[in-house]
Parts: sequence; C-alpha cells; structure tokens
Amino acid sequence: MHYSADVIIVGSGIGGLTAAALLQERGFTTLTIEKNMYPGGSCASFRRKGYTFDVGASVFYGFSDNDDHGTLNLHSRIFRRLGLSVATIADPVQIHYHLPNGLDVPVYYRQQAFLTELKRHFPHESGGIDRFYRELESVYEILSALPAGSLEDIVHIAKVGGTHFGKTIALALKTLKSMGCTARKYIRDPELLRFIDIESYSWAVQDAVSTPLVNAGICLADRHHGGINYPLGGSGAIPAALCEGIEKFGGKIRYNSEVQEIIVRNGKAEGVRLSGGEELLSKAVISNATIWDTCNRLLKDPRYRIAEERFLRAPSWFQMYLGVDAGVVPEGFHVHHVMVDDWQRYDQPGGTIYFSAPSILDPSLAPEGRHVIHAFVTDESSRWSHLDRGDVSYRKAKEDFAGSLLRRTEKILPGLSDAVELSVLATPLTHERYLNRFRGSYGPLLHPGQNVLLKPQNRTAVKNLYAAGDSTFPGQGVIAVTYSGVSCASYIARSLGNPLEYL
Repeated sequence: MHYSADVIIVGSGIGGLTAAALLQERGFTTLTIEKNMYPGGSCASFRRKGYTFDVGASVFYGFSDNDDHGTLNLHSRIFRRLGLSVATIADPVQIHYHLPNGLDVPVYYRQQAFLTELKRHFPHESGGIDRFYRELESVYEILSALPAGSLEDIVHIAKVGGTHFGKTIALALKTLKSMGCTARKYIRDPELLRFIDIESYSWAVQDAVSTPLVNAGICLADRHHGGINYPLGGSGAIPAALCEGIEKFGGKIRYNSEVQEIIVRNGKAEGVRLSGGEELLSKAVISNATIWDTCNRLLKDPRYRIAEERFLRAPSWFQMYLGVDAGVVPEGFHVHHVMVDDWQRYDQPGGTIYFSAPSILDPSLAPEGRHVIHAFVTDESSRWSHLDRGDVSYRKAKEDFAGSLLRRTEKILPGLSDAVELSVLATPLTHERYLNRFRGSYGPLLHPGQNVLLKPQNRTAVKNLYAAGDSTFPGQGVIAVTYSGVSCASYIARSLGNPLEYL
C-alpha cells in the first residue's frame, strides 16, 4: 500500500496542528488537509481594509517565559521543541466584568490584586473567597507538576502514577468535583456565586455547577501564574508558527482541499477521500472535526453514528468585527470585557456580550488612529436557518441585530456606534460554512454532574482513527485543544513505535 503520509490530519485547527507538528518533529510524516486557504480554524486571523481581526479566541494561556510558572506552559514548550518562538505581549487584566447591580470586577494578573478587588465588593465573604480560589490553586499545583500525555496510554499513566503517586490520586479525586459545588462549600452570597458562574461561562459556556473543577483549576489559576499573553500580529500567529514547525521538519499542509470521507475498511481507518474523489492513504487519521461531524458526516457507516443528544451542544456565535476611530477608546481601557445586563438571561442566546480591543496591546492590527474591536454573543443556527444567505433579508437581519448589540456595548464604550468605520458580521451559518462545524457549534459539553473523564478521549470506535480538538478531553479553549493535540500525538507516537519525549 502506498501511503501519502504516516498520519493524515483532517482540519488545521490548533489541536490537529499541534499533533501534526509534534509527530513530524519526532520523525513521522504528516499531511494536514484544510478546506480553507489559511490555517487555525477558530484560532485564526483575517484582514479587511488594513485591519486584522481574530476569528475567535483572543485570550491566551501557556506563553510564560518561565516553565516554573503556568500550567504545563504548553505553547512555550511546544514552540521550544520546534525551535520556534511566537512573540507575545502580556495583558495585565484577563477580563473586566461588567455585571448587574453595579458589580464591576477586573481580573488582574496579580492574584492578590484580583482577590482584593473581589473582597471589596463582598467583604463578608472574604474567607470563603480565599478558600475557594485556594482550591483552584491546588488543582493548578497538581497539573503543573504532571507531564502532558494521553490518559489512554497505559505506559504514560503507569510512569506518571509511579513517579507522582500522591498527586495522581489527588487529581483523580478532584475529577469528581464541580467548580460550582466546590464554591458552595465556602460561599453563600448569591451575587458572588453568580460572579463565579460568569467566571465559568466566560470560557466554558456553562454555569459553574456544570463545569468540572479540574477545568476551572487550569483556566482560573493559570492566569495568575503564566498570565494572559496576546500574540503579536493576532491569534493567527499561533497556527502560522505551528505550520512553520510542521514544514520545517518536512511535513505538508494542503489548503483549499476538503475531506469528504474518512476511508474505513475492515473496521480500520486507512486514509481520506477528498471532495473531488482523490484518495489519500495513511497508517492513522486524526480528525479535528467535532464529534458530530466526524461520526455523522465523515464516517459513512451508520454503525458509528452518534446521537446529537449524547452530549449537550454548545451554542454558536454572532460576531461583530469592527474597525473604529481610536478616539472612542479612552486611556486605560482594558482589552477584554464581559457584559451581562440581566442574570436571568446571561446563559441565553445573546445574554452575555464578549468584547475585546486587542489593538490596544498590538497597534499593528489597525491603521494609524484606528482600533479593531471584536464583540460577540452566543447564538443558534436555528434563528437564521429560514433566511437565504445571499438575500437582502439576511443582510438586514444581521445589521439590525448588530445595531442592538452596539447600543448595549455603549454602556462601557459610549459613542461606539458613531465611531464604526468598518463592520464585518458573522452568524452561526457563517461558522457552519467556513469552519465545517455542526450547526456552527462551539462543541460538545458534558451534562451537569458528569465526570470530566467522560469527555471523549483521543481514540475512537474505529481503529487507527483518532480525534483532537474541542470534542475531546479536556474541552473548549485554545490551551485545552492544544493539550488534546499533545495527548493525541503522544498516543499515536507510542502506538507507531517511536514515543514522544515529554515536553
């Protein structure tokens, strides 16, 4: 059999690119197939009229200069392994929250400054605040001591368990806990508990009770150690560097090519078939698609289908990419903001506004005297599916909805509507079309109370077919899908006889 590569990767999201780069550096041949003309999936950048916009993510962990700080410090470790670097700018505030009843809380990089700010609003919960955030620190301390690898790799588990037996047992026990239930052990004030809910919702799109404590320990503790760092040139700098690493070691990335089917013969994945009919064969396949797209679209055998309701389906997004006059942004304005008008609607479509102005950190993203602004809310494809994408009514519906969001954001940035000079709008249908994501979804979520280890891992029901990305453990977010790529590469490398060295 003639192989196009040892491993074919379907889609150039960060999980797939991470796996491809690490495998290629280890000596395996990889071929990454991407339907678009640029890599990165939801972590990409695009340009319009001199402005550079982040497609999705703009809050990044894992870029600390010091491996003693930052949970796993994955981005820095990976790029060091590849002999590359990504220049970043440190952000002193992760997110500035603007919440009902005048609750206004910036989350500072310096943990003590953040906790002092929180205690200023809730002095009667001072002890509970310390104890709860200490719980998150304890998860961070365990995770930062353990090397990254596949939880399905028996050799890895045995090695880590033997070397870090106490920490491994402690981590296993913490997988049984949720962020919200842990908070309620120490905190009673309902307003503070709602703040902890929005701390969770801001990245997990679930309330704190539905969010595993382990995930919270990564995101809400690491920000005070490794910090939040923005890549110079925009989020697309991360996939660009991973692609550079892949190609540096001889790997290939094929753009403007769409995988129509994962070829399965006798229960084993043997390659992919492209939309034009071309077949590419390999020893293993990694799917960076969602679990629904992988099992229900790319695998044609109905035996592998998975019911949509097996997992909660995270919502999609309505996004506004704006070029604005810089005069509207005041001195000292923070880069990242989350706004909630009404606690009864924060977890409903459109209820929470995410808002970022990364050109405050990196002026190269906008023409002189201008800023880029990215504002977005959760949304559902069903709200738009009755409209024809090319029709005037679709464009008008987008513009009307964008206008209402702009008016809401003027709570923190007065005059924004009049300062807009460029507007690019995207609905869930846009995400579905460009990113090949089922209903444009942010991915699958566990049902409340489910153990985090029930999240799909890297292996699938098809031999030699693996998965990476936000459908796999540990879940959503750039640093999480990076971890999934590391664990996927680790498992495949060992199964193919040349294990990865720990990062």
